[in-house]
Amino acid sequence: MTHRPSLTPAQTPPVSRRPGHGTNRSFATSKSVMALMIREMATRYGRSPGGYVWALLEPMGAIMIMSIGFSVMLRSPPIGNSFTLFYATGFLPFALYQSISNAVARSIQFSRALLMYPAVTWVDAVLARFLLNALTGVLVTLCICGALLAVTDTRVALEGGPILRSFGLAMLLGIGVGVFNCALNGLFPIWMQVWSIFTRPLVLLSGVIFMVEDLPETVRDMLWYNPLVHITASMRDGFYPTYNPDYISATYCALFSLVCLFFGVVLMARYHRHILNNN
Repeated sequence: MTHRPSLTPAQTPPVSRRPGHGTNRSFATSKSVMALMIREMATRYGRSPGGYVWALLEPMGAIMIMSIGFSVMLRSPPIGNSFTLFYATGFLPFALYQSISNAVARSIQFSRALLMYPAVTWVDAVLARFLLNALTGVLVTLCICGALLAVTDTRVALEGGPILRSFGLAMLLGIGVGVFNCALNGLFPIWMQVWSIFTRPLVLLSGVIFMVEDLPETVRDMLWYNPLVHITASMRDGFYPTYNPDYISATYCALFSLVCLFFGVVLMARYHRHILNNN
């Protein structure tokens, strides 16, 4: 009867890790996300004349149209003395949310060919579109607001806290609604058309072109449940020292966003292969 020689701890062969786990998976994710971001930058802005200039011109054009239109009908904006800054502080956080949620909702469709590779997952596609659109939206907001403050005579006193809160809540709401819509759009291809019709009047119901405080109490109570009302009010709270909205609830906005994100992640984790194969 033969006995196998026992191995000391120093001689014990190392346990091999499966590829795609631990630091290897984290490194692969970061590489995939970066590659997807570069691809989208080249696809969206690299092939159009002007490139990233359009990221500035589109929201600036919308703000100018609102400013000119309402300045004809009103003597002064509801806050401050600049129509342009008033509508910029309302429209830009709304546009940040909208660009993130729409981009994330179409992550699978946009990156479907690359998702066929095992190294690229649906999480990589979502993170890439979220990060790129969030960074673009924040930079666009800073550039436009900075330019308006430099060229117009406005009575503002900037507060970083409310402004950062508005950015953070807009991004959180964007990825939460975006992931949830990404799952529903994959399961029900007509969903995005329905969602587009359903949310078309959202710019009118989010405090972008008017002050919620100026509406009847019943309407104010209903609009309070729209997270975007809190986000636009928070942005204006950071620009106008005389404006102190007491109805802002960052907790409500965060919980609303996290609930959407939770259900979106659960659905994507369960049905992502079905969604990928049927899109």
